[in-house]
Amino acid sequence: MAVRERVRVIRAAHRVPPPLRKGVYILPNLFTTGGLFCGFYSVIASLHGDFQIAALVILLAQLFDILDGRIARMTGATSRFGIEYDSLSDLVAFGVAPGILVYRWALEPWHSWGWLAASLYVTCGALRLARFNVQYDNVEKRHFIGLPIPAAADVVAATLLLYFYFGGEGATHKHLLVLLMTYVLAGLMVSNIKYFSFKEVNIHRRQPFWLLVAGIFLLKLLIAEPQLIIFAGATLFAASGPARALIVRVRWLLHGRWRRRLKLVEPGLTRPVESHTDGGQ
Repeated sequence: MAVRERVRVIRAAHRVPPPLRKGVYILPNLFTTGGLFCGFYSVIASLHGDFQIAALVILLAQLFDILDGRIARMTGATSRFGIEYDSLSDLVAFGVAPGILVYRWALEPWHSWGWLAASLYVTCGALRLARFNVQYDNVEKRHFIGLPIPAAADVVAATLLLYFYFGGEGATHKHLLVLLMTYVLAGLMVSNIKYFSFKEVNIHRRQPFWLLVAGIFLLKLLIAEPQLIIFAGATLFAASGPARALIVRVRWLLHGRWRRRLKLVEPGLTRPVESHTDGGQ
């Protein structure tokens, strides 16, 4: 019986996974490959000192990352292979590439503290992706747990582009601020803070008219001042998770105080109300 069990385990280990026997979906994986290529090219640009190009290519990888997921869901082409391949692509495009970019641009003067921050960013990004893959079928789709690694990469790229937008000179505390930012982003990625996923936003359905007006206004701002708008959007989203957690915590504390006060005025503990009679007056 033990021999049969061992044979069964060995055959199962050497068995070709079903997704590979049935083939893979081409279109979404082509977009995933585009994001992977952008990450690789960003690394090359960072090593050559072309920091703005490296940041722009990271943002382009974000576009590929959005499209591959949308296309996979719209065409019913979601697969386990696609999820794993997308994670590997994200690790290169939004983990390794921003880590090398931020180190070469601002953290190199910090020596060991600099490469430690950059490597911690990459490590936390990998942990964030691994946790997402493990919890993919068990977590609610409305929220992300921890800052998504593409959003962290957007903050890095947008900060660099904003720096060069204002001339790239005169920021005497740039290196310290970027060092702190890198550590904060690494911590947010592996935190349990919830972020809105926007997966339930359906642009194909009818929406209020004011949303169209707001979208047109934001699009015009993006065209007019792309560096400012991208930086504002990236930082606001990164800060939305801690802000939401803080609001929930404050509301919980206030609710707890009100509950304690209500317990003090239960019917059995209330002081009798003094009755005022005429008393013959």
